Amino acid sequence: MVKTGKEPVLELDVRLDGFHEVHGKRGEACMIPFHGTADGPLFQGSILPGGVDTQTQRKGEARFLSARYILEGVDADGGSCRIFIENNGAIGPDGITTRPRIFTDSAVLSWLEDAALCGTVESNGEKRVRICFYRTEEA
Repeated sequence: MVKTGKEPVLELDVRLDGFHEVHGKRGEACMIPFHGTADGPLFQGSILPGGVDTQTQRKGEARFLSARYILEGVDADGGSCRIFIENNGAIGPDGITTRPRIFTDSAVLSWLEDAALCGTVESNGEKRVRICFYRTEEA
């Protein structure tokens, strides 16, 4: 998968609220509750309470993540809307790459439900990350 858009279709400023971990014999899991905002030309709003990133890793294998959350705000036409995001990915040598699944009640943003998208996650300071979703071109 290759990024095709220079600008992200969605960009989130996420603040991590803590870490809850379990270290087992065969692997480990971490749940990270979070909150944050989205600010861009297509959507502006906030992450509703309850957003959580779940990370798991079996010993000797890659670390996987799955975050689920709902954004509430306004779309490009100024209409009130919500966006559900399930963002699944893995942490590899080049960082974190994700594949989001999106549902929205916005007619203007409904194309996101069918679009091929990829996501990136980058540190944005202490207990903060920047998440960007881009249109992709399948290889």
